[in-house]
Amino acid sequence: MTPRMNRAWLAAALVASLAFTGANLLPASATPNPVPSYPSAAEVAAAKKKVATKKAMIAKLEAIIADLTDKADAAEKDAEIKGEAYSQAKEAYDAKAAQVATLQAQADAAAAQANSALKEIGAIAAQMMRSGSGGTSLNLFLNSAKAGDLLYMLGAQERLATNNNTLYKRAIAKEKYAQALANELQTAKQQLQAKKLIAQNTYDAAQTAANTAVALVKQNQNLNKTFYHQLAILQNTSDDLERQRAEGLAAERRQAAGSANMDAPELYTVGNPDAAKVATALAFMKAQLGEAYVLGGMGPNVWDCSGITKAGYAAAGIYIGTHSATNQFRTMAQEHKLIPLKDMQVGDLLWYTQSSDFDGDKYHVVVFVGNGMMLEAPNPARTVRIVPIRWGEMFPYAGRPSAP
Repeated sequence: MTPRMNRAWLAAALVASLAFTGANLLPASATPNPVPSYPSAAEVAAAKKKVATKKAMIAKLEAIIADLTDKADAAEKDAEIKGEAYSQAKEAYDAKAAQVATLQAQADAAAAQANSALKEIGAIAAQMMRSGSGGTSLNLFLNSAKAGDLLYMLGAQERLATNNNTLYKRAIAKEKYAQALANELQTAKQQLQAKKLIAQNTYDAAQTAANTAVALVKQNQNLNKTFYHQLAILQNTSDDLERQRAEGLAAERRQAAGSANMDAPELYTVGNPDAAKVATALAFMKAQLGEAYVLGGMGPNVWDCSGITKAGYAAAGIYIGTHSATNQFRTMAQEHKLIPLKDMQVGDLLWYTQSSDFDGDKYHVVVFVGNGMMLEAPNPARTVRIVPIRWGEMFPYAGRPSAP
């Protein structure tokens, strides 16, 4: 998942009572860390005159760029984790809101039935008081078809006692059921409010993390322009060539920082991907390259990590789970569509996790596009892109949505 610079958050409303408002990802209050002292243009020019000094200055600049990159990566990863926490909190709130709506309807219906039963008992009681327990009017009320039957009229009092007791018990049972539903509804509403608070807090935390990541990345971009230029001066190359070289070194460092378990055992047999459906899904996702990341985004031109995977496979007619990296993993697991990384093919989903549990949270989801590359909507500081796979913190199983 990736923060997008200078973009409004498009977080979906939890329900009418929880209307999260958009906020700019880089408000005036979001300020990066104070900038330390870096080599000046004069120092670089002086260093160029001596080979040893030049080499030392190149190494110093490369170390500075690497340090800035590591700090930005950590901030982006924090934004990814907190963004996924928000997605799960929102999903939990939505589920509880649906439960409350169902309980409300059930409680209303039960209350209506209980009120009707109590009114019926009240009418019988009133009739008894007006005409006596064995009176003609009550006899007619109980069974008008037999009003002329003397034996029936003689047994009216006994029948009344039996029928009245049965109706009374039914009315009491309905009243107790209605009260039980009302109590359950009240508890569910309290739980809903708690989940609302959790969702709001995780949203705020995710937004703060995104602001921090964006501010830090913007600061780094401005600083790196200077450093690329200084390296270009020292090595007689171009600024763009130095940028490409620095980004390549950064990618190597990320991959060297961790490795994936490529030899996880096969869980079950999974069929080959449907090439046509994979092509459709990838075509949709590639059409979004360069578009902005927004927490909770799922199109038409803003995305987060699970939003673009969900929409991409939806374009191919495949449901891969809800708008959550963790839920998409669980959907693939429930459908028995997980394969070891060593067997992954184009179109398979890959997940990043910090959990040691198989079913633990997955904070980021990407799509394997072949040749060691993946497509992702990474975090608020980046756009939708295709990059080399980063193997650190990679979950050992991929998901194959198009498998039969």
